[in-house]
Amino acid sequence: MPPDFLNRIQSQFPSNFVQFVTSIDQPAAVSLRVNSQKFAIPEVSECVPWCETGIFLNERPSFTLDPIFHSGAYYVQEASSMFVEQAFRQIEHEKGRVVLDLCAAPGGKSTHLLSLVDPGDLLVSNEVIRSRVSVLDENLRKWGHQNVVVTSNDPSDFSELEGLFDVILVDAPCSGEGLFRRDASAIQQWSVENTNLCATRQRRILADIWPSLKKGGHLIYSTCTFNPEENEENLKWLAENNAIESIRIPLQGNWNVDEIETNGLFGYRFLPHKVKGEGFFLTLIRKNEGAESHPVSRKAKTKLEKMPKQFAEIRNWLTSSISEFFVKSEFIIAFPENHISTLNALSEQLRIISFGLPVAQFKKNDLLPEHTFALSIDRNPVVFESVELDLKTALLFQKKEEIRINSTAKGWLLVQFQGVPLGFVKNLGNRANNYFPKEWRIRMALPEIPQPWYK
Repeated sequence: MPPDFLNRIQSQFPSNFVQFVTSIDQPAAVSLRVNSQKFAIPEVSECVPWCETGIFLNERPSFTLDPIFHSGAYYVQEASSMFVEQAFRQIEHEKGRVVLDLCAAPGGKSTHLLSLVDPGDLLVSNEVIRSRVSVLDENLRKWGHQNVVVTSNDPSDFSELEGLFDVILVDAPCSGEGLFRRDASAIQQWSVENTNLCATRQRRILADIWPSLKKGGHLIYSTCTFNPEENEENLKWLAENNAIESIRIPLQGNWNVDEIETNGLFGYRFLPHKVKGEGFFLTLIRKNEGAESHPVSRKAKTKLEKMPKQFAEIRNWLTSSISEFFVKSEFIIAFPENHISTLNALSEQLRIISFGLPVAQFKKNDLLPEHTFALSIDRNPVVFESVELDLKTALLFQKKEEIRINSTAKGWLLVQFQGVPLGFVKNLGNRANNYFPKEWRIRMALPEIPQPWYK
């Protein structure tokens, strides 16, 4: 590790320096977060204590060879970062909240937020780096919610949306010191100059996004670094330049999470020799200034095209009662009716990649169910017949190869594994057309297939 890094760590944690450095040479823990609306949490030896749906595995399996991984049944995520759940649970509950995940790719915290917000809330998931947006969009689609908008914008683009957001999560780009144990490239890229650059960039991001947080709204700020300049000093800078209130997060003693307090400002630090997780820092604040809320007009004319009446049957495809249906190109998309005006406001300022849930594609008067609809938590289970696949057939389906279906029923069938939907086939009798998305297919060869970790 870089000498300058070690020198700072020794001065920062003098009594725990040896344990700290030794811990970085230890194997990283394997953890994941279950999508409990799709998959029952398996009985395991150890749970992530600060996340209700987080679990540890004893070893890292081949997630690529697990069909339900590709269907959003769980998300492989570092355990410390799941502490966002504890911060979010401290925020006062309001109906119809608008939540922004500003630096969202690849989607770990966004999928977590989707599991925490109410169906009547809206998540805006943003990623400024265009090359990372597609994987973010894919992971959100797999999670199966319709109350989400994916955007790709610089933080400065949000400043015109004054007071729009009730909650903003800024998981800021940082020097990555907390990832040294699991990512050797983070060590190679580290330098004092880079940490200084990160701290400056983080302040620019916070300054850009601050106007869009409404008065009384909450900011969750997090990094995966130990550097005080990027953590405590940025919190201090925010307090010196704005009217804020620092919110304490209750801790359990066995979590071994450090609470840092300076002049009434609270931060929470995860150290690799004290927790079963990587380095992480988080703080929660309430904004006590600015606009009460963004003046979103509910009477403004929408640019969205309503679904043609001949496709009204599609309303029965979802169990959700909050949906309105729109047409985009040849696709019918479900989106929460109470957030249409918010979507209009977002579309005037931002580059929207996707919104809502694509339910079906229509060709003339025919409806073709979309893959994302198969993965939806709102899918009505009685609309399409389901067929259970064995492990090898499920993986062949996700490689987009031809498979045989054990069913005499013809037409559209939903295939699943372990009760988790995988997608659609159209059974023609002598063969079944595979409608798994080409861009999501498994590309690796299938070796001797191990049983999934939850068997």
